[in-house]
Amino acid sequence: MENQKIGIVGSGLIGRSWAMIFASAGYNVTIFDIEPSQVSNALKLIKEQLEELTASGMLRGTLSAEAQYALLKGSNSMEEALSGASFVQECVFENLEVKQKVFSEMEQHVGDDTILSSSTSCILPSKFTENLKRRNQCIISHPVNPPYYAPLVEIIPAPWTDQSVIDRTRTIMEAVGQVPVTLKKEVPGFAANRIQYAIIAEVWRLVEGGVLSADDVDKVMSAGLGLRYAFLGPLEVMQLNAEGMHSYMDRYTKGMHDVLGDFGPTPTFTGKGLEQIAKEMNAKIPLDKLEEHRKGRDTKLAALAKLKKDLEREGK
Repeated sequence: MENQKIGIVGSGLIGRSWAMIFASAGYNVTIFDIEPSQVSNALKLIKEQLEELTASGMLRGTLSAEAQYALLKGSNSMEEALSGASFVQECVFENLEVKQKVFSEMEQHVGDDTILSSSTSCILPSKFTENLKRRNQCIISHPVNPPYYAPLVEIIPAPWTDQSVIDRTRTIMEAVGQVPVTLKKEVPGFAANRIQYAIIAEVWRLVEGGVLSADDVDKVMSAGLGLRYAFLGPLEVMQLNAEGMHSYMDRYTKGMHDVLGDFGPTPTFTGKGLEQIAKEMNAKIPLDKLEEHRKGRDTKLAALAKLKKDLEREGK
């Protein structure tokens, strides 16, 4: 990746994660933020995290932490950060008007071959790229949080995104060690959130309806379904849990229809249900301990990611 430059717009958690991912693969990375102190703070936090990853043996890539950090620099000038970049990843907060403004500014500082990518988790690409001169160069690369440990990236083109941009984005994501999936068209919620929201809606109904406690409903995933889904997708599970897909459907179609027909309406996620779930979750994970639990989450995800890579190398 020598001499290839990546521009990062936004120095928050997602921006820092993307910077580390690209640097781990040998890209030169420039982080831009309108707030000077945010850029310097981001570089400080990245350096600390790279050192922690080295100590724990979880550093990505073949370069040392020092070599990766040397590939990073900050800038308070968008023009400087984006000039000469082959790929730009926007990481500002979720607000349509802000996205529109930022992309309008970004397209002024790049060439015809630069990919303009967004980290947005829910805003359709057509909503903030439609009026751009370089709208054919725009795409979404939505990571899963935390991106450094959970490698999935959803690639979502706008209706006018060039096919070459889609293909190159996927190639870049694979080159930096992420696992891209490409949506053939934009849909609200993309794929990950559509699946996630379906799960959230049903676990909410189970708790709100007095079937399970909040703690027990989480165990259904963490001690059951989640263990399988860490290695296999739902369709793979179906294929393996019978003699192929047709066999699975012969056995379970009626049962699935009966259960799905028993689902209630979409929860409002307010009122007594919210208060009950919030009370239970605050008892389990106090608000003043959130950062501690996040670090614990990241440590577990890093260990799982390492296990998966080791198994893949062994062909298992």
